Amino acid sequence: MALHLSLLEWLLLLVILLEGVAIRVVSRHWNAHRRAKREEGRGKPWLLRRVPVDALDPVFATPNPRLGHTTATEVAFISIGQTPVVGAPSDYESWILAVLSRQALNMFEFGTCTGRTTYLWARNSSPSARVHTITLHPDQLDTYRGDADDNPDDQADALHESSFQTFVYSGTDVERKIVQLYGDSKAFDHHPFKGQFDLIFVDGSHARSYVESDSEKALQMLKPGGVILWHDYRGAHRSGGVFDALNALGTTLPLMHIEGTSLVAYRSPQ
Repeated sequence: MALHLSLLEWLLLLVILLEGVAIRVVSRHWNAHRRAKREEGRGKPWLLRRVPVDALDPVFATPNPRLGHTTATEVAFISIGQTPVVGAPSDYESWILAVLSRQALNMFEFGTCTGRTTYLWARNSSPSARVHTITLHPDQLDTYRGDADDNPDDQADALHESSFQTFVYSGTDVERKIVQLYGDSKAFDHHPFKGQFDLIFVDGSHARSYVESDSEKALQMLKPGGVILWHDYRGAHRSGGVFDALNALGTTLPLMHIEGTSLVAYRSPQ
């Protein structure tokens, strides 16, 4: 049956349709605003000071901001592209990590995952550099030691990211520079490594107890003038264990949240 509507009825129908579209747009923006507020500590402000990347190291300074970065920050690189990798640093974050490795001789990574950061460090550092990295072997998942107060989702994510036995660096010509360690980072004996590392990346389990344990060890393993970076400082609603642990650590150390990233950095005094 044909539908015959007057001009006025067509106009009313158009108004109704436009109102529906407007409501959906407003609702989407409102939900995004609420989500952003939740990620800011459930309505509380971010506690760590945000700084541009050149505050971390002068190598990132741009003499001409309109031209961007110079060859001082040129690195060999593998982009994450469209590959869905759980917990992987973004391309921008990975670039920062790769640039810093150019001036580091000894590096340590909590949380190997796919080994992409490990590879970028080994590829871009000097021939005499060494990269130590630790992860749970898939056969060691039952050794994970979460605390009762840890978020169960953080444990599930950590175990999911510990499913690799071959890595991005496997079979490459820089594999010789990498020392792959297996085991639970809470049980890792860091004492032989005290004061040895120029660059440390904390990107293991996001459970608060693990972030606290890995951070305590990293601080003891760091050389004077060395740098620690933490990944996934994303707010209380996402990666809450990282957010809470670093906010607490930031009350005693001058931690920096790098703008445009989920990286937090600390440089020890010389």
